[in-house]
Amino acid sequence: QVQLVESGGGLVQPGGSLRLSCTASGSIFRINTMGWYRQAPGKQRKLVALITYVGNTNYADSVKGRFAISRANAKNTVYLQMNNLKPEDTAVYYCNADLREVAAYGDDNYWGQGTQVRVSS
Repeated sequence: QVQLVESGGGLVQPGGSLRLSCTASGSIFRINTMGWYRQAPGKQRKLVALITYVGNTNYADSVKGRFAISRANAKNTVYLQMNNLKPEDTAVYYCNADLREVAAYGDDNYWGQGTQVRVSS
């Protein structure tokens, strides 16, 4: 059973920083793309950032220049460094992974349980 566990959320003032982490565990053969999504109250879940196995990245326009996604393949972990946070960044942040389990024939997609980020003075 594969699990994604996020950590690092919390309350921060505007202009502050947070670092989110997400670690995948279970019978994992290989993790392809990992990413972060967020969902604000009453809104749809949206992409924040993606990173491929070899380190290619993609960001939502709203976070470019402020957020940085990275990963440690040996640890099955993805990070999201969030700088210059704004109130509109307030949301539940979800980790996502596209991966192949050991002895599986194809890839599956998994979500973490989410971690709350609140930006407020």
